[in-house]
Amino acid sequence: QVQLVESGGGLVQAGGSLRLSCAASGRTFITLSNYAMGWFRQAPGKEREFVAAVSRSGGITDYADSVKGRFTISRDNARNTVNLEMNSLKPEDTADYYCAAKAASFSTSDYVWKREREYDYWGQGTQVTVSS
Repeated sequence: QVQLVESGGGLVQAGGSLRLSCAASGRTFITLSNYAMGWFRQAPGKEREFVAAVSRSGGITDYADSVKGRFTISRDNARNTVNLEMNSLKPEDTADYYCAAKAASFSTSDYVWKREREYDYWGQGTQVTVSS
């Protein structure tokens, strides 16, 4: 079974920064460099929403309008992780953050995906709380 594990969440004041990481674990080891990756978040009482995505190649990224210019998604293939650098955090960024992996072929290595149902594997989430 493939598992993704998020880390790096916590409590931060508005204007602060956090760095989330997503690593693969479980009995079935996967190399995240073979996957397109995404970050989603779910605030209390709201539906889960897209935050950021990176292509398998790492050359293409996409962001929700609400986080553009503040968040950066990146791959660290040497560590088999995907990171989400979050700066200038706002109280409205408070949510549980989830990473997700989608198997991507060489022909789709420059694609990004923004819809939940397109992803194959999910993590359990890490909580981010931004105080005002």
